[in-house]
Amino acid sequence: MRRVAIALALALAALPAAAQTLRIGMKAAVDGSDPHQSYSPNRNVQMHVYESLVHQDANLLPVPGLAESWHVVDETTWEFRLREGVTFHDGTPLRPSDVAFSLRRAGDARGLRTYSAQMRSVLAVEEVDARTVRIRTHGPSPLLPNNLASIMIVSAAAVGENATDEDFNGGRAAVGTGPYRWVRLNRGAEVTIERAPRHWAPPEPWERVVYRFIPNDSARVSALLAGDVDVVDSVPPALYGRVRGDQRLRLVTATSGFNFYLYIDSGRDRSTFVTGLDGQPLDRNPLQDRRVRLALSHAINRAALAERAMEGGAEPAGQIAPAGFIGHVPDLGIPAYDPARARALLAEAGYPQGFGLTIHCTGDRFAGDSRSCQAIGQMLTAIGVRTEVEALPSAIFFRRANRAPAAGGPEFSVSASMFFTTTGAAPEGMSTILRTYNPQLGHGASNRGRYSDPVLDALIGRIETTLDDARREDLTRQAVRRAMEEAAIVPVFFVRSGWGTTRNLTLTPRGDQYTMATGIRAAR
Repeated sequence: MRRVAIALALALAALPAAAQTLRIGMKAAVDGSDPHQSYSPNRNVQMHVYESLVHQDANLLPVPGLAESWHVVDETTWEFRLREGVTFHDGTPLRPSDVAFSLRRAGDARGLRTYSAQMRSVLAVEEVDARTVRIRTHGPSPLLPNNLASIMIVSAAAVGENATDEDFNGGRAAVGTGPYRWVRLNRGAEVTIERAPRHWAPPEPWERVVYRFIPNDSARVSALLAGDVDVVDSVPPALYGRVRGDQRLRLVTATSGFNFYLYIDSGRDRSTFVTGLDGQPLDRNPLQDRRVRLALSHAINRAALAERAMEGGAEPAGQIAPAGFIGHVPDLGIPAYDPARARALLAEAGYPQGFGLTIHCTGDRFAGDSRSCQAIGQMLTAIGVRTEVEALPSAIFFRRANRAPAAGGPEFSVSASMFFTTTGAAPEGMSTILRTYNPQLGHGASNRGRYSDPVLDALIGRIETTLDDARREDLTRQAVRRAMEEAAIVPVFFVRSGWGTTRNLTLTPRGDQYTMATGIRAAR
């Protein structure tokens, strides 16, 4: 550690003053610094200012954070050992009471943007000694470390019980233990953070980091080409060439955990946007038949979508998580593109001439979403499922896709959308999008097709209570296989992330698509 610190100090000394400011062009805008409100753009910056007990590596696997180690005490108790010498930005030491306060605050948060689901298993947080925290859970909770990676620790003294958004955004309550401290939010324009005067890890090379919000893709890449920023995120495939074609720049791409799925309405006996060939509603919902769902999957040419509709900005998907992430099944292949098999399955299910269908999708969430949806519609039409496509603004799409039960529940018959979890773990994804919908238990919160399978539910339940790592991984793979064999949803592709940087920088890509200053270094 000392050798690393000395090397970094020498590197810092070699950097000119101007080079110690890192300018990042960011597609989405940050609107707050309260780390217990869940919103990805905010979290991207907040992870520099605050830290969690458990950090995540580039594939979101849990690694030591503020806790240098953790272990199971018994079936309902975990102990976390805090790092020695950790202080907040105001110089006060990190105490177990700050951890207890932060976990309670995160669990009590209310609204649409919270981490309450990650805190659902926590019963109590106890302070054992100056460096030990004991967490008791309602039952066995093997994924607790993964969930705690989402919960950042704040200073109990700085935040108190009544801190407002203004207190956080203005900096008074934005007191963390991270390598950077919160400086300024210029709403709608940029946010500035600066290197903390003290941190338990070797110092970061950047004295100051400025995230500028540039939502337009072409404008963001143009800012990089003009030298106005050093790094840009969310480079769409259509603009890869502009970055690659400039010798002053470099393009970094990587497969993310964001999976583009078809969500299928298998929960209703009659589905709103499924019709006969005469355009009239059908008395029974063909999407409830596994053979029909498999037919839709075999109709899709995933490789063509990834290379053409997404212009190389995607990787074909045949399961929940990509390689390297928790729950990936290495020998589970991509469903074959086989229109003949698809037509045979439809005939076997009683629809030899097919039926009518409308697919709904977002038209503005990521580059290529509407184009991919249109291409899928053409592929389904080719097997006899005469498909119309309706691409909607994201705000309208999600309002209709997540319609409340009192209003009739999710509206669509088949919808195409991107999904990812903060833990990057397949079990959490399945519990959210495939588990039988039960709002009282917090199950199936994004199960838009109201899919229900007692076998899958039982497997997910066992995963969530199995503390043995090897046994839990085996159960996870069984659950993934079950979901794919039943075509509970139809994975289409994993979206690739793209960043542009100046040639003198290197960037470590992350599966959550975050652009971390802590992963950007001067090239050697």
